[in-house]
Amino acid sequence: MFEQTYLKVDFTVNPFKNGEYESCIFKNCIFSGINLSGSQFIDCEFIGCNLSLASTFKSSFQQVRFIDCKMLGLRFDKCEPIGLSFEFKNVILDHASFYQCKINQTIFRDCKMCEVDFTETELAGASFFNCDLSGSIFENTKLEKADLRTAYNYHIDPESNKLKKAKFSLQGLPGLLDKYGIEIE
Repeated sequence: MFEQTYLKVDFTVNPFKNGEYESCIFKNCIFSGINLSGSQFIDCEFIGCNLSLASTFKSSFQQVRFIDCKMLGLRFDKCEPIGLSFEFKNVILDHASFYQCKINQTIFRDCKMCEVDFTETELAGASFFNCDLSGSIFENTKLEKADLRTAYNYHIDPESNKLKKAKFSLQGLPGLLDKYGIEIE
């Protein structure tokens, strides 16, 4: 499908057709628990959609924007890795997995990202603007030149992650020094 707009479609009722979607807009659609496996989304926008627990096995997301969406438990680590690129604005991404994804330069803005798995993820140059990272896992994560100055509630071990030239605020220091048991006032 090319340059289509889908408005308020409930794909739990109307079957989703796996295929290639290019320059499409999905607005206020429900994809909750839907099988998106093998579908390609290129230069698409998802606005106000619920994609919670959708199956993303071998799905392709290239230059996709998610705005005001609910995306609980999504497994981006199961997506097609080639060309994987997206942007998130005001999205609930709790319990998502980006395990071993290469998503450098990704922008996360005003997102709730509790207990997200960023283990071995490449996030060089990524931006986390005003994002809640409570309980998110950063282990062997590449965060070089990433911007976390306005992110909060994160715990990142500088010894087990690549942080060269990453940006943090003074308020974020406890999240970097937590494992040392240092009290910062």
